[in-house]
Amino acid sequence: MTLPIVAVVGRPNVGKSTFVNRLIQAQDAIVHPVSGVTRDRSYHRTDWNGREFMLVDTGGIEFTTDDRFGDSIREQAVVAAQEADVVVFLVDGTVGIAPGDEEVAGLLRRQKTPVFLAVNKLDTPGREEAIHDFWGLGLDSPWPVSALHGHGTGDLLDAIVEALPEVEPEEAADEIGIAIIGKPNAGKSSLYNKLLGVERAIVSDVAGTTRDAIDTVLEHEGRTYRLVDTAGLRRKSQIDESVEYYGFVRAMRAIDRADVALLVVDVEAGVTDQDQRVARFAEERGCGMLVVLNKWDLLETPEEKIEIVERLPDKLGFVGFAPVVRVSAKTGTGVHKVLPMLSTIYDAYSQEIATSALNRLLTELRATGHTISKGGKMLRLQYVTQTGTCPPQFTFFANHPRMVEPNYERYLENRLREAFDLTGTPVRLRFKQKS
Repeated sequence: MTLPIVAVVGRPNVGKSTFVNRLIQAQDAIVHPVSGVTRDRSYHRTDWNGREFMLVDTGGIEFTTDDRFGDSIREQAVVAAQEADVVVFLVDGTVGIAPGDEEVAGLLRRQKTPVFLAVNKLDTPGREEAIHDFWGLGLDSPWPVSALHGHGTGDLLDAIVEALPEVEPEEAADEIGIAIIGKPNAGKSSLYNKLLGVERAIVSDVAGTTRDAIDTVLEHEGRTYRLVDTAGLRRKSQIDESVEYYGFVRAMRAIDRADVALLVVDVEAGVTDQDQRVARFAEERGCGMLVVLNKWDLLETPEEKIEIVERLPDKLGFVGFAPVVRVSAKTGTGVHKVLPMLSTIYDAYSQEIATSALNRLLTELRATGHTISKGGKMLRLQYVTQTGTCPPQFTFFANHPRMVEPNYERYLENRLREAFDLTGTPVRLRFKQKS
């Protein structure tokens, strides 16, 4: 079902992210007293009285600013308002009509979209008279609210859902969650935009431009993908600003809810410690993985390209199951390979292998005689079955499961990968006592 969209717009620091968090009953949007924290549009699915809709948090609209991202932030907010079915214009009730409010109101008056003027920060009941000044903005009746305490938000939501257009229910499609991860300035947002074919995320050469995790649903060849562009992940010791720390937390959450992690590596910098850290983080959480070597067109000699590829096993050997594609997100070269490969990885990630096929493989392995002997005991694997998907998990029943060592686990995993298509997915092995 295509959900109606409610966009929250306004000047910086009027409480938009707090308001969004109040309405979705979660701490998804970053809240911070420094202006400019919310830069990209951030989408949050929520509901009220049985009506589902998409709530969009936007950056603060400023018409005069020293922020180098100011123009992009304003454009993102304007686009959100234009694509919305309902707009909530949030203002600060403690300061009255402030410079910039009238300009924003002027933009909204020119649209046909229903606009709700919400006067925020009226945290003390009885201060509703503070809304009277805002009639001067030329919009409909102001709504007194407190995003911090929730006062007035229920009445406002009642009116919002009543104004939402009716939508026809559709058969729910399975979505493949894709988290685009990597160190700052690796080209994640550029790749995100190329995949979508629209300028959805702000792209900049400044590390840390993307602070919130933002996501978009994309359909391609019958499959539905939810692409999440995350903030660049750094070592925790390098996260000095609390804003950047919260962005880091959002990125971790994006990985937690993803099926496949798309690790973007800047080939000019090579595979760094930071790339290794984020890859390990995603692997530990059981994500499938695709490694994208970005900026491939900037490597000038064949020797440079060979060196990058040859060093991958040393740098990313612990995710050796991940296929590798070479792209230029800026020019689009090679990007067409990404979605088909993500589809292949998800098929492997979610597949179920017949128990009979697994035990035929186990019979062949036993015939080789390769096993473990220790202290007069010999390990015998007697039965195997798949006990989980996403990622695939296989349970081996054995006479002495505690004898299994990491090297033998790797041997079994390699044999499974040779026998079955497990492209791009981690594999979990468990060993139990056969009664």
